[in-house]
Amino acid sequence: MNAPSRPSLTSLSADALSARVVELGGKPFHARVARREVYERGVLDYSAMTGLPSALRDALTAELPILSSAVTTSRIARDRTTKLLVEFPATAPDARPSSVEVVHIPPHDPDSPKGATLCVSSQCGCPVGCPFCASGLEGLERNLEAHEIVEQFLHGRAIGPLSRSVVMGIGEPLLNFDAVQAALAVVHDDLGLGARKITLSTVGFPERVRRAARSSPRFQLAISLHTPDDEQRDELVPAMKGVPIAEVLAAGDDWFEVTGREVTYEYVLLGGVNDSAQHAGRLARRLASRRATVNLIPYNPTQGLGFARPDAKAAEAFRTLLDEAGVVATLRWSRGLEGSAACGQLRAGGV
Repeated sequence: MNAPSRPSLTSLSADALSARVVELGGKPFHARVARREVYERGVLDYSAMTGLPSALRDALTAELPILSSAVTTSRIARDRTTKLLVEFPATAPDARPSSVEVVHIPPHDPDSPKGATLCVSSQCGCPVGCPFCASGLEGLERNLEAHEIVEQFLHGRAIGPLSRSVVMGIGEPLLNFDAVQAALAVVHDDLGLGARKITLSTVGFPERVRRAARSSPRFQLAISLHTPDDEQRDELVPAMKGVPIAEVLAAGDDWFEVTGREVTYEYVLLGGVNDSAQHAGRLARRLASRRATVNLIPYNPTQGLGFARPDAKAAEAFRTLLDEAGVVATLRWSRGLEGSAACGQLRAGGV
């Protein structure tokens, strides 16, 4: 039987951390010092926090871990993309530890001064059940807590500086929105990553998109569409079965009207399934006159799922058809493919 984990520095509010530091013999301002060291400087070891008294550093080390989680495995692909398996302790006496995968994607040019893009997860497992995505193969285990999402950023930044992030890992962020919103507030205010540098990806639950638009969002929005056809979307995005694409697009329009930020529509190109010229034509008609961009992602193979990746020529032809119809579209070949770190390949518990 597993015991629940102790509180960590990341799991405590500023006031709660201050109270705990005082209990351990420090002053309230020592808590502010510790928070700055962790969030602003990325220091994850109390012994390196020389602005704290040595006795307090020892007490904090013994009584208050900085992180609740740990990186249990790390895999680096040939393109320098790093996939981390991050394990969180059990949250109840009868529970087991949970894991998610986090991906650190450096710039293509190793000499670039830009930081990496970090792909983080919002849930352990995923309830959406897209048949081409490995993340939902075992369903949903549990929602992540806000500090568990923040800790993914801290683990990622330990590899190297970050310039962007995508909440596109495991899980559906809008089904755990309160925790995601709280985490991104910390990332924005304390880690210093701006709202226009973070993109949240959702399958587009209309009422949840509308709620998010009115929440002073600290992120850009991407909606995973994957097809212009209602019947096919019911198959490709089972959690949205019965929700017309028109309603999803209307929610995207509402997002733009409220926030002034364009929506990116994501579309995984599945060879022989949704990548025909006819699909491109119908998608263009759906998006005609909308302020939006389409992000085309050629399918990243996962063994046993039964889908195929279109070749480069077919993928470019699809993009060209959208472009000719006046729809702004980009073609994104995912990084980290041979390390199973690409879009749609991440799994709770790792592989």
